[in-house]
Amino acid sequence: MVNQTYDLILHSSPNKYFLGFVFFATISSYSFHWYLTSQSLIESPRIEWLKKYRISHLVFFFIGLTGSAFFFLSLLPHWYWLSVSAIITFLYSAPKLPHPWFKTLRKVAIGKTIFLSLVWTYVTALLPIIISGASFTIPVLLFVISRFFFIYAICIMFDFRDRADDKATGIRSMVTWFSEKGVDRLFFASLLISAISTILLFRYNFSVAGIVVLLIPAIITAAIYDYAKKNFSDYLYYFIIDGLMMFSALLILVFRI
Repeated sequence: MVNQTYDLILHSSPNKYFLGFVFFATISSYSFHWYLTSQSLIESPRIEWLKKYRISHLVFFFIGLTGSAFFFLSLLPHWYWLSVSAIITFLYSAPKLPHPWFKTLRKVAIGKTIFLSLVWTYVTALLPIIISGASFTIPVLLFVISRFFFIYAICIMFDFRDRADDKATGIRSMVTWFSEKGVDRLFFASLLISAISTILLFRYNFSVAGIVVLLIPAIITAAIYDYAKKNFSDYLYYFIIDGLMMFSALLILVFRI
């Protein structure tokens, strides 16, 4: 996804140090989040595996932390903007910490859905532009909006799956706050905003093929939404739905090969 931003928006090769930072920081943040997640009301092979091999997430957390610290030193002039990504990422997992200070974050109605969508968009779409020193033009803004609301729609699906767990632990989000119809409206409104922003890129020298490729994952997401609300399979969510976020980047790579 980072590479796609460099390709479509910056028209340049990606910063290898930044790619390394994102790779290890992702390992670190996900391992930290899943280390704190050991219980679920939904039957899941992933949770059962986690209970048995929980220590592995702690190991990967420190591996990711070490790797991201190494590449952070090479990006030191941008320490402020990289630190912002770390703070937003932490806020996503912070409600799972047992300390009373962090438990108060569970009361925030927009909570984890916004934080997670924001950090994915910030790291994969905004940070490459900031680090490269490029200008924030209208096409950049449209691309960022498109990516944020597409990721937000996918996060809504994950939150719908997790809402029983979130209610049980007192974590509030838009999905636990709204009725099911309200969640449906929020989901499709997010995809609509993403699609409109993507289509408007045509006015700024984006090819029809490029726009179609960007729209394909959104179309697939809309098509499987009802099914995903009834089927909470780990394979569906962590391979197909999660994979849709990078699907357009893979399509562009394949077509160019």
